[in-house]
Amino acid sequence: MIPSLLLTSVIVFSFIHLIPGDPAQVMLGDMATPEQIQSLRETMGLDRPLHVQYWIWLRGIMRGDFGTSIFFRQPVWDVIVDRAETSILLAILSIAIIIAIGIPIGVLSAIRYNSRLDQFISALSMFFASIPTFWLGLNLMMFFSVTLGWLPTSGFPSILESGDWSNLRYLILPAVTLAAPNSALIVRLTRSSMLDSSHADYVKTARAKGLSEARVNVKHIFRNSLVAVVSALGFTFVALVAGTVVTETVFSLPGVGRLIVESLLRRDYPTIQGIILVVAFLYMAINLLVDLSFALLDPRIRYT
Repeated sequence: MIPSLLLTSVIVFSFIHLIPGDPAQVMLGDMATPEQIQSLRETMGLDRPLHVQYWIWLRGIMRGDFGTSIFFRQPVWDVIVDRAETSILLAILSIAIIIAIGIPIGVLSAIRYNSRLDQFISALSMFFASIPTFWLGLNLMMFFSVTLGWLPTSGFPSILESGDWSNLRYLILPAVTLAAPNSALIVRLTRSSMLDSSHADYVKTARAKGLSEARVNVKHIFRNSLVAVVSALGFTFVALVAGTVVTETVFSLPGVGRLIVESLLRRDYPTIQGIILVVAFLYMAINLLVDLSFALLDPRIRYT
């Protein structure tokens, strides 16, 4: 993970500085004089060679200092943490819905393979996987918030600051919006993984021993098919943390996805670099945990 993070930091730093535009000019506006822009560049250290800027930034990262946001004028880490609450809670709620819906329906579809129920589930899964999230979000908002008045339309009051867990109701509609297409994918993946496992020799042996079909499906087919499903859920969780800018925009949520886009438009180099590095670390950490979980799910896998 350490070499991967170092390589990621080099790539992120290099690509960010290739983006057209000058942060100093963005901050000062079009009416700023060249002298004012140059003075601000020197103050921010943007006039130094790239390798010097990278080394200064990397030394700060090693000390836990991600730098200071150009736009927010506060530590980058504080900016990320402030937005992370919304994104992490939204991702957890979405993953819970995905697991509760996607896996049971996928198992049912595999057990009833090639039946009318299986064909209906497959068609419904393809339908939900194809729905644009912004369209689904707007329609859910119109029905449950405007028409019925059951749930809030937008925003998210911080639970950490207020201590009021009832604020989670603000994330129900966004979570359903994100869970719908991802649940459809998990349904398809669970179904295909179970069908692949059902033809394995150990399944034939279990049936030959006279085990009940329910036990064969649960203990031998379902358990061994979870490897691919858990792997997909791990990467889906990270994608939900950082890649939900459309849903966050529709519901006006202060999340990490919107922060990335806003920072790109403002040429806020430190914030962009910090977010991408944190997300890269999160991907690697989740991938490590998923790999370690394989030994618990599949008895044939051992780590030595």
